[in-house]
Amino acid sequence: MDNLIQIVCEEVEKYAVGGRGMNFIAFPVLDDIRQTYTVTTVNYPKRDEFADVIVLARVVGDKVIIEADATDKQLVDALIQRGIPREQIVLAYLGEPIPDAERFKL
Repeated sequence: MDNLIQIVCEEVEKYAVGGRGMNFIAFPVLDDIRQTYTVTTVNYPKRDEFADVIVLARVVGDKVIIEADATDKQLVDALIQRGIPREQIVLAYLGEPIPDAERFKL
């Protein structure tokens, strides 16, 4: 499982490489304790909008839950290329059921 976590962390962090675009700054947020990995962006230099989540993934047991992916090069494809079977990847942002849904019930 450590290898799974490492792969997810590395692949998510790649979305923040370079750190900035023409009108934004990208920040990786990598939380090994909660096994949650994301990249957020803020407008720059003009700060006229809220921050955006570009990609958000977390590891639950032996599954990778992708909660958000607003990229043109999808995280799911990068994870599969790194050897994670598609059966271990849940595309929550497309409505696939998450394995820990009871955690989030109101």
